[in-house]
Amino acid sequence: MPAKPEVTGFYDPRTGSIQYVAADPGTGKCAVIDPVLDYEEKSAATATRHADAILGFVADRGYEVEWVLDTHPHADHFSAADYLKRRTGAPTGIGEKIVEVQALWKGFYNLPDFPADGSQWDRLFADGDSFSVGGIPARVMFSPGHTLASVTYVVGDAAFVHDTLFMPDSGTARADFPGGDARALYRSIQRILALPPETRLFSGHDYRPGGREARWEATVAEQRAGNIHLSDGVGEEEFVRMREERDRTLPLPGLMLTALQVNLRGGRLPEPEANGTSYLKLPLNRFSPATAERRPDAD
Repeated sequence: MPAKPEVTGFYDPRTGSIQYVAADPGTGKCAVIDPVLDYEEKSAATATRHADAILGFVADRGYEVEWVLDTHPHADHFSAADYLKRRTGAPTGIGEKIVEVQALWKGFYNLPDFPADGSQWDRLFADGDSFSVGGIPARVMFSPGHTLASVTYVVGDAAFVHDTLFMPDSGTARADFPGGDARALYRSIQRILALPPETRLFSGHDYRPGGREARWEATVAEQRAGNIHLSDGVGEEEFVRMREERDRTLPLPGLMLTALQVNLRGGRLPEPEANGTSYLKLPLNRFSPATAERRPDAD
């Protein structure tokens, strides 16, 4: 049987995001996955409340942060990976296809001098790469679809599936961002659902359908039996048709055009200008106006 890491989720109700600490109780080593850097749009102010809560939890448990990992370049919140690296000294990691996302958005933002080489992280993971969290073996599954750089981290009996699968009552993630692909998403999901049925799957978001309490953990067996977008033997063509039709009704995430400028830098703000202030750019009229008033990933 695979080792069972202790997994603790930290829910951010403002963005519906979940940050994780996956720990090996035997060694006290842990990985932080998808940490959130707070950002308030009206004032354009950043803060570290959520990341500091993780640091406080880690200190209370006596853990040592061994990795700071992002599953993909997030479009709905800023990553706190760089902040946690500076606070803990732990290396950062993301999937190697981040360089393709960087190259794509470098053009959108007109950043000719931006290094689209993944150098903003300490490790770029390829499909099948292995690492460890303490004494618990871990591996990487390339899981494109939501973005072309998405990966799943399988740590013992736990898999961190980012925005590929939500809770069974919420379905699956959108696949219409630049570089996204509904067919690739379906195939990534099938690969994840081929893991042992008792594998714990941890989602990157929960939008609390019907106002229920936030949830972020379900087993492979539970997803296979009850996911509203996948049950009843839904095949690839039917899934792709459904997913593309739904995605056409969704607006861009409210923070996407700001968040990606930070997240493509590994969680770093743009370099300050001569007056000591960092600035973000917005590509005007590059994307269509929002078409629906609803949460960006909700289904």
